[in-house]
Amino acid sequence: MKRALVRYRNSAFRKFVVKHQKYAPILFFIGGFIFDTLTLGRIDRTYDIFVLCLHMTSLTITLYLFNLMDDGKWVGTFIGRFEVYFPLAIQFFFGGLSSAYVIYFSRTVSLSKTMSFFIILVLLLVANEFLKKRISNKYLQFTVYFFISFTFFTFMIPVLFKDMNTTIFVISGLVSLGCTLTLITFIYASSPSTRAEINLSKLITMVLGIYLTINIFYYFKLIPPVPLALETGLVAHNVQKTNGKYLVTYEKDEWYIFWRAHQIKFRRHADESVYIFSSVFAPTDLKKQIYHRWQWYDPQTEVWQITEDIGFDVTGGRDGGFRGYTYKNNVKEGLWKVEIITEEELVIGVVDFEIVSTETIPQKGVVTKSF
Repeated sequence: MKRALVRYRNSAFRKFVVKHQKYAPILFFIGGFIFDTLTLGRIDRTYDIFVLCLHMTSLTITLYLFNLMDDGKWVGTFIGRFEVYFPLAIQFFFGGLSSAYVIYFSRTVSLSKTMSFFIILVLLLVANEFLKKRISNKYLQFTVYFFISFTFFTFMIPVLFKDMNTTIFVISGLVSLGCTLTLITFIYASSPSTRAEINLSKLITMVLGIYLTINIFYYFKLIPPVPLALETGLVAHNVQKTNGKYLVTYEKDEWYIFWRAHQIKFRRHADESVYIFSSVFAPTDLKKQIYHRWQWYDPQTEVWQITEDIGFDVTGGRDGGFRGYTYKNNVKEGLWKVEIITEEELVIGVVDFEIVSTETIPQKGVVTKSF
């Protein structure tokens, strides 16, 4: 072990870290993001569960070790040899756990949902870069930790219980809140330097404020129903189920439109039906009823009118998501959107399109794909 430590002290990696210490936390944050992007697949996979649990456990332990460092707790101990790397480890775990939330939803066709979580990550990066004390700021540490742990438990608890609803979400939030307050209290009681640096009431108020804000977002249906994710969402001319396969005929969009597979203008011939095909990922053994909510935009009132909710049950476990479709015959021209929602009306994804009438059957760009 001593030889390994000596080699490490003389290594190019250590020299690089010391030389670029100012930028190292950001690099480790991004490193955690890239690591998860390359390794994580689906939330109910044993490997993914192990990695996320390891990240969360390691983050909790490292935060404890880091916050007792200024009290000289680790001087002369084995742990003390690695004190300089605690902030980098914290950044790595913050990056890894934050990125997991985006990765599991990166397949959704509702780009705005995905972008919102990328924005959260960017804000975390910016806040960490411009705060004077950076990750040593204990208010930043624990508020980000709470947000990360809330995210973690909203993924994990539905997977473990094989169910998701409002009660499960509330339980996830309470477990996260309990873990965070326990960690804060334990560190506060063990560390004189922490007691001198923070106001405990202020910190707890900040954590409770984030807890309340997340629940308000959930109440107003602004949070996606984790861990459900929309794999595919298409407006189609026809959908047929044959030998366990869904054959979907739709108009493909231009190659440079990477965020949407189907053509936004649906060219409807005569009185043909309009189909919406979706595949929704859900963890193994999780069963949930979802709905296709058809909405038409009324240009006179400038309001989206709900025309119909058509529901079906989703059973989790399939890599490509649970497939299903709905269709309508009596549709008007104009702007349409179909929201794929849960019983609680939380939006999994949205399929946007515009119906325009045509006298000829569309040929150009029409493809049939098997799902």
